[in-house]
Amino acid sequence: MGEHVRAGTLDMWVERQGTGPDVLLIAGLGDPAEAWQLQLDGLADRYRLTAYDNRGMGRTPLPAEPFSVATMADDAVALLRALDVPAVHVAGFSGGSVIAQELALRHPGLVRSLVLVSTWSRADAYFRAAVKFWRWLPEAAPNERAFLEAFYLWIYTPRAHADGNVEKIIEEVLAFPHQPSAEAIQRSIDAFLAHDTVGRLSQIAVPTLVLAGGLDMITPPRYGRVVADAIPGARFEILAEEAHQPFQEIPDLFNAKVDAFWRVVEARGI
Repeated sequence: MGEHVRAGTLDMWVERQGTGPDVLLIAGLGDPAEAWQLQLDGLADRYRLTAYDNRGMGRTPLPAEPFSVATMADDAVALLRALDVPAVHVAGFSGGSVIAQELALRHPGLVRSLVLVSTWSRADAYFRAAVKFWRWLPEAAPNERAFLEAFYLWIYTPRAHADGNVEKIIEEVLAFPHQPSAEAIQRSIDAFLAHDTVGRLSQIAVPTLVLAGGLDMITPPRYGRVVADAIPGARFEILAEEAHQPFQEIPDLFNAKVDAFWRVVEARGI
């Protein structure tokens, strides 16, 4: 069971599971900590995993003041300090991946390694147009199910739509009692669109694994390649048959890849 933890000025909802080296899991737009459930369950025998609700998502409140990706990175730092975690492997997905970038840049001593999934360094015209569509979609959709059906066209593979997995996810989301408001989605989108680390990624000095889905329409592999090329020594891998959210669609393979990466980092004593 999760709990609220006072982190800086926020009461952040946190889920923790497992024992071993510390891992921080940072979710993407609209996702609560439960988005990482298959990692919380699948890796808990090897790692102490912490997932949390970003500001305005799930059970973490949305403060009135403006915020940026840097603000959300500082939220993560406040949480780590509240939990007395001195350093951590960080895995971030989509919007969580850009928070992870800022976390490594702003607080390098806290980050042991990075896994960046479905990531980008700066919004280009295509990305900006797509995400601006997401910005007004919650208010324009006739109901929450219609919103999710449209939104998930960008997120999951045709395979997941065909085999009923997307419908299952929609039912689970509709049953979840802590949905973010349209305002929280829109303000988070504004922060993510302003993200720009193009000139700073070379400052990241920790081992980094960048994973991109070959079928990802919103953050196709070209975005991840730019990030990996800019971070010294980063590994870049394309999951050819996957889309935007591979850690949910192929959790066993995803877990095996990040576990292998973290084992190498641990063996080096970093």
